Amino acid sequence: MVTTHNLGFPRIGKKRELKVALESYWQGKSSQAKLLATAAELRKSHWQQQSALDYVPVGDFSLYDQVLDMSFMLGHIPSRVRDLPGDALDNYFRVARGRSANERESCCVSAGEMTKWFDTNYHYIVPELDAEATFTPNADSLIQQIDEAQALGLSTKPVIIGPLTYLYLAKSKDGGNKLDGVPAIINAYKSLIDTLAKTGIEWLQIDEPALVTEMDAQWQAAAIHIYQQLQSRPFKVLVATYFGQLQDNLKLACELPVDGLHLDAINAKSEIEQAIALLGNDKVLSLGVINGRNIWINDLNAALDWLEPIHQRIGDRLWLAPSCSLLHVPVDLDSEQKLDHDIKSWLCFAVQKLEEISTLAYALNNGRDFVAGALSANQAAIDSRESSVRVHNPIVKNAVSRVNDTMAKRQSPYALREVEQRKKFNLPLYPSTTIGSFPQTASIRQSRRDFRLGELSAAKYQQAMEEEVAYCVQQQEALGLDVLVHGEPERNDMVEYFGEQLEGYTSSQFGWVQSYGSRCVKPPIIYGDISRPKAMTVEWARYAQSLTEKPMKGMLTGPVTILNWSFVRDDQSRAQTCLQLALAIREEVLDLESAGIDIIQIDEAALREGLPLRQSQWQSYLDWAIRAFRIAANGVGDTTQIHTHMCYSEFNDIIGAIAEMDADVITIETSRSDMGLLDVFDEFHYPNQIGPGVYDIHSPNIPSVESIVELMQKAEQRIPAERLWINPDCGLKTRTWEEVLPALRNMVEAKQLLVAQTDNKKLAVN
Repeated sequence: MVTTHNLGFPRIGKKRELKVALESYWQGKSSQAKLLATAAELRKSHWQQQSALDYVPVGDFSLYDQVLDMSFMLGHIPSRVRDLPGDALDNYFRVARGRSANERESCCVSAGEMTKWFDTNYHYIVPELDAEATFTPNADSLIQQIDEAQALGLSTKPVIIGPLTYLYLAKSKDGGNKLDGVPAIINAYKSLIDTLAKTGIEWLQIDEPALVTEMDAQWQAAAIHIYQQLQSRPFKVLVATYFGQLQDNLKLACELPVDGLHLDAINAKSEIEQAIALLGNDKVLSLGVINGRNIWINDLNAALDWLEPIHQRIGDRLWLAPSCSLLHVPVDLDSEQKLDHDIKSWLCFAVQKLEEISTLAYALNNGRDFVAGALSANQAAIDSRESSVRVHNPIVKNAVSRVNDTMAKRQSPYALREVEQRKKFNLPLYPSTTIGSFPQTASIRQSRRDFRLGELSAAKYQQAMEEEVAYCVQQQEALGLDVLVHGEPERNDMVEYFGEQLEGYTSSQFGWVQSYGSRCVKPPIIYGDISRPKAMTVEWARYAQSLTEKPMKGMLTGPVTILNWSFVRDDQSRAQTCLQLALAIREEVLDLESAGIDIIQIDEAALREGLPLRQSQWQSYLDWAIRAFRIAANGVGDTTQIHTHMCYSEFNDIIGAIAEMDADVITIETSRSDMGLLDVFDEFHYPNQIGPGVYDIHSPNIPSVESIVELMQKAEQRIPAERLWINPDCGLKTRTWEEVLPALRNMVEAKQLLVAQTDNKKLAVN
């Protein structure tokens, strides 16, 4: 009989109950007990939704981030929080966001660095390794969850991040070799195994997605050594790999001294035959046969065509699961009541994906005839999508066919553009700006809600948003910022907003996905060829510019980021879809320029996360991604200044490609990494202007003037002052005005001090 299981389930809840509970707790409006009770109820609900599986995952639930959970389970806590007052949850949120719920009035500590989880749009808190790092394991939280699930009569499979992946994700804070931590981490995991042995579990899932990346011989040897040292245990271990192929790590993974291996059959289907041969006759082979990162239905008949021979060969050793944790998809399609009927029939959220797993398993165990109705309905939906005239637009395809290399080039090289732009804008040293959005207040959200429900007319809604824009402009002028933004009150999200206005897109009501902590996004869905029926941002930018003499930035999301932060159609290449998006954004850029908006920011926050996990495959992606950005941006004249923004990504290893984007100004996250992301500029001469983010907007902490000056001085060691801007590290929509205004006030004061210091240096030289 085929065994069914899941690698992980979305934890936010169908109605974002976890988000609400967290933010209420952080704001002091509810107790810790209430937060923990909400978490327990969500876990119970999620397990019940998975109860048809043979094994339900336990430990995949997190209050903020599963990597941070693992750090605390290992007792691997940054020294800066170890001796602070409060309990473990206080320290947990200090590392996550810079302060606990009981420290709302003042700064506490620096939050942990945050970056993308492999090639997804999920952010994790980076473990920190240094000479002071210690491991004092405590699995109480996981054991509590195991007890909760077992009390419900469920067969549980605890989930933890593996030791190899934990070290791979960590960052050495003192320049040491991460592999020096192998002995300590082996001892820590041995302690965890000893503790979990007392719970009576049958299986433990150890996630090792690092195995799908390129590893040198030292890392491969470390993997073998670690698992050899962890062989002694009374339960079975399933090592789970996902997000890609194992390639040169396949033999290693199959020969690890464990009891089973999970293979991502969406990305690594070609490796199944070799894995069967290498695993031998005793180990379980778990196949991720349903895409855990996208929302399209699976072709069940096609899946059975290749699964049936495998089942005949390995029998009970075949397990079925999604390709990866379902953390990356919305919870339940049944919540959607307004989606177009045809499009809805093509979609599949977390709950439905598990139903597909059960259908496949039932067909393998009993024959297709026993699920004939489900297979027939699935085939009808597959056929409907393939033949739909709504999916394919010959006008769009014709426009893409006419794209040429000239469209990707600016009129003049940067050195000439810079001279013209300095004459035009006459900006001071260290120009100050923000990344685009300002706080999305309760009144903004209420107006948007009322407009969506038809309780507020279009005219009244526009008036309300214009009042918000005017307030944003007034506040920026009062602060003394040099380049302003309109604040984006009309935008629900930097990607969803555009998806709602582009042809070929649809939006869900409740398709929320966790990005980090309490931050949830609702990715729009690309179901067909993309085009722009009308201008999307021009009137808002034009209105904002009418309120000020200072330059106003037009704010757009770039084609690569829109692609990577959408649920993307899977019936054509991502490169082709991105090119369609690039043409749509190009039209918007040119309309903004025609409307007198001479500074245009095209955010490509997700450029880095789209990289394949293996460096050998990077160039192919970068070729089409950078070309798409250039096609979107480069139709403008020399005096129009193009900005782009990237946040929370380790971009140092693609700095050459970023330079090829040829944006006049790039703004980047550097505050959480203490300007560490600027180290690349010690060796790489980046020719254009840079705005290093000096204010961590993902923390409620307000940066001091001194800390901002210190960060900018570190930037000056690598980049000439005349090419530096000063700005936050990301948009401000998630913060409150009470947090934003003093932070920006300090940023402007820091800028003034830096200008004065530079002037004094010039006087001293003269």
